[in-house]
Amino acid sequence: MTPVAGKVYLIGAGPGAPDLITLRGAAVLRRAQIVFHDALVDPGTIALAVHAEKIAVGKRCGRHSTAQRFINKRLIDAAARFDTVVRLKGGDPMLFGRAQEEIDALRCAGIEVEIVPGVTAALAASAEVGVSLTRRGTSRSVTLVTPRVGDGEQAGDWTQSVINADCAALYMAAGQAREIAVRLIASGMRTDMPVVVVEDASLPTMTRTVLPLGRLGRAETLGLRGPAMILLGEVFRDVVAGARPDSSATPHEPLPEALSA
Repeated sequence: MTPVAGKVYLIGAGPGAPDLITLRGAAVLRRAQIVFHDALVDPGTIALAVHAEKIAVGKRCGRHSTAQRFINKRLIDAAARFDTVVRLKGGDPMLFGRAQEEIDALRCAGIEVEIVPGVTAALAASAEVGVSLTRRGTSRSVTLVTPRVGDGEQAGDWTQSVINADCAALYMAAGQAREIAVRLIASGMRTDMPVVVVEDASLPTMTRTVLPLGRLGRAETLGLRGPAMILLGEVFRDVVAGARPDSSATPHEPLPEALSA
């Protein structure tokens, strides 16, 4: 098969804030001729592609989204017309971004692919909380999981991955908070295990809610509108213990009534 002239870049846009994209990612965007971007990528990041045609192809839970096979085809077609094609994904493209499906489709079509990593949401959420996901003597292992299952997919046993790790970051999970709590507690995790729910990590609209696992089900009633990350582990013990319902709250870090009786 004769390779197509164009090259496709799968770029990680980072967790939200436009200035958290990598220097390499920003440089490729500036010379891109066409950009296919996720729904949650910040407009400021998309704006870096000053010369490009911009096409939204993102997926959001519960909303109309572009079928993956259609995205694959559009990338292949674009590579036949343009030298520099960008697929811009939130966070890091290689984590819960269906990147492999795009990589395989492009390679099968003889198209050169380059992956530009990005800052994943778990690290941005950890930075917002100010707690390292690893700590000597407390956390030597971190698991990144999602309980979400796509149509026609078989559910994996994410519960055991969380149980067996010292610290866990759950992606695309806030809408299933109650089920997550029930499953983890049924598997033997203590109800007082510290949990932090971070919404809109790295953005001015960021909020965080701290609570024990036994009250995680209440996260479904917090009115979360942006993407949220659930962090769980003993490393967050001091964060949960230090939070009080009557603590002063700022617009950046409100403390909802998640800890009230």
